[in-house]
Amino acid sequence: MEGAFSFLDSENTWIQLGISIGIVILFLIFRGIFAKYLFQLLMKVSNKANSQLLSHIFLSFEKPVKWIFIIVGLYIAMDFFPYLEQHNRIFVALIKSAFITMIAWGLYNVASASSAVFIKMRDKYKLEVDDILIPFLSRMLRIVIMVIAASIILQEFGYHISGLVAGLGIGGAAIAFAAKDAIGNLFGGFVIITEKPFTIGDWIMTPSVEGTVEDISFRSTKVRTFAQAIVTLPNGTIANEPITNWSRMGKRQITFNLSISHETPRHKLQRIVDRIHSTLVNNDDIHPETIFVTFDEIKDNSYDLFLYFFTNTTNWGEFLKIKENINFQIIDILEQEGVIIALESTRVYVDSDKLLADQKENKDQLMLGKDS
Repeated sequence: MEGAFSFLDSENTWIQLGISIGIVILFLIFRGIFAKYLFQLLMKVSNKANSQLLSHIFLSFEKPVKWIFIIVGLYIAMDFFPYLEQHNRIFVALIKSAFITMIAWGLYNVASASSAVFIKMRDKYKLEVDDILIPFLSRMLRIVIMVIAASIILQEFGYHISGLVAGLGIGGAAIAFAAKDAIGNLFGGFVIITEKPFTIGDWIMTPSVEGTVEDISFRSTKVRTFAQAIVTLPNGTIANEPITNWSRMGKRQITFNLSISHETPRHKLQRIVDRIHSTLVNNDDIHPETIFVTFDEIKDNSYDLFLYFFTNTTNWGEFLKIKENINFQIIDILEQEGVIIALESTRVYVDSDKLLADQKENKDQLMLGKDS
């Protein structure tokens, strides 16, 4: 009789175990149906609504929701599982923590593209938010999500956040000393944000690097050099260095000396100066406020003209093109005036009488040598 009851109990245990496994499998099937049909339907709705934000939210929560099906299935299955109670404190804490993790995962994914949302909000409402601040806001939002999720999970397992913070305060001095470089870089990042010596896309030059700023994070700044290499500088380093921001120039300087041959008459020299000055004044690419073209210096081999002016653009490629066009125009003026550019040369003056006397003396010495 006892053996029969034991068999029934054993059979009942197997039935409960089978039901538990069946529930998990059922929710795995629901998960597949969600992924294949319901999620695709939601994506079609968002595409028809032409809402990138809605589409991004759905994509961000796609994987977390798939895992939530499994978590719910495990929780329901545990009601029939013969070896563990559904209301077990640790199990309930694990289930709650899993739910919190999945929600935080989805929100984190949403926050990853929050930079685009911030940019749209700035453009729509005409807010004065710098490009350099937007990535920081996005990263800060992700950190806040992670911290809140971690604090809630710790509370689920009985850890009091106030006690944890107090404990960190006791060892704060040691942690601060060990992480002084990281803290210095963090404060350097805040200095870059607040003082705005440069922003993303600016061409900067420091004692450490020269190039275009590609990214600014909490810890470091990435600069692409003109050799197309990426240099990563700690914010603490770059914030304490002198920074030249070439992109903030209002105009770009061109200055050089033009050497003219001594054979050039005065009236041609004056006309060349006037024509070059007129060419620069009438050029829309040249800044009109500061234009100097002067006869600057008389040298041993040339007359030197001094040219000093600025381009309106600060873009490096456009600047080089304008400079090239100006050079071609100057060459045209010199050719039209029949004037050549002076070359570096050395003139040697020879006394012809002394040269003839030396030649005669050498000839006499040769004759005497033959007679002897």
